[in-house]
Amino acid sequence: MRVRAATAVAIVTLLAIAACVIAPGLIATQAPDAIDPTHLLLPPGGTHLFGTDQLGRDLFSRMVYSARSSVLVAVGATVSSSIVGGAIGLLSGFAGGWIDVVLMRAVDVMLAFPSLLLALAVVGILGSSPVNVTVAVAIAIVAPFCRVTRAQVLHVRAQPYIDAAAIGGVSPVRILFRHVIPNASGPVLLVGLMGTGVAMLASSSLSFLGLGPTPPATDWGALAASGRDYLGTAWWLTTFPGAAVVVTVLAVMTLHRAWTRS
Repeated sequence: MRVRAATAVAIVTLLAIAACVIAPGLIATQAPDAIDPTHLLLPPGGTHLFGTDQLGRDLFSRMVYSARSSVLVAVGATVSSSIVGGAIGLLSGFAGGWIDVVLMRAVDVMLAFPSLLLALAVVGILGSSPVNVTVAVAIAIVAPFCRVTRAQVLHVRAQPYIDAAAIGGVSPVRILFRHVIPNASGPVLLVGLMGTGVAMLASSSLSFLGLGPTPPATDWGALAASGRDYLGTAWWLTTFPGAAVVVTVLAVMTLHRAWTRS
């Protein structure tokens, strides 16, 4: 019962975040960039649900509008890494031989580096922008997709019906697309769900360090960073954006756990 309740809360949370991404204007109470010098650093409450920042802007509205950038970067990085990692793992597991050895040793090298450190290095090379952050995070989390896909392909290839198809004269390409890919895709999708949470943490961390979107564009990580100088007097500037990242990641991981147990 507890698992079902947690899963329901996670689904509702992600639906609310999706609504912020799709239609922020219907949820935000004020214009996100409206400056009001008479309402600087107001605490949460009243007409400002999450308070105001150092320029008098409504924090709740800014968080609603920032959800799109935060979510799109995380989802874009996950989709990109799943496609690239899945293709590498598929080629490695299906081709075997020296191709498998070379590709997996390259993946081992990537796994030797912490994902955030690898993403920092890529952003340092490419430069700071939402697209580059997406690419950097995708590169940082691509290795697990390679490993899982390869493992699933090897498992499917060992099944008797694959041997029967090969003996029956079915071409390797037909075996790949008709039998291997459909039967190996399930666990990869599961890893993709978990990868979305990891990508959210990585992209928010990069933004917190100043490597995210360039102002006036912003995301939750950048919002949290902007409140660092006011922690003693305006705790809400960092707390609420940070909590949005944590809640989103927890909701994603809760769905991942529920899917794993089902």
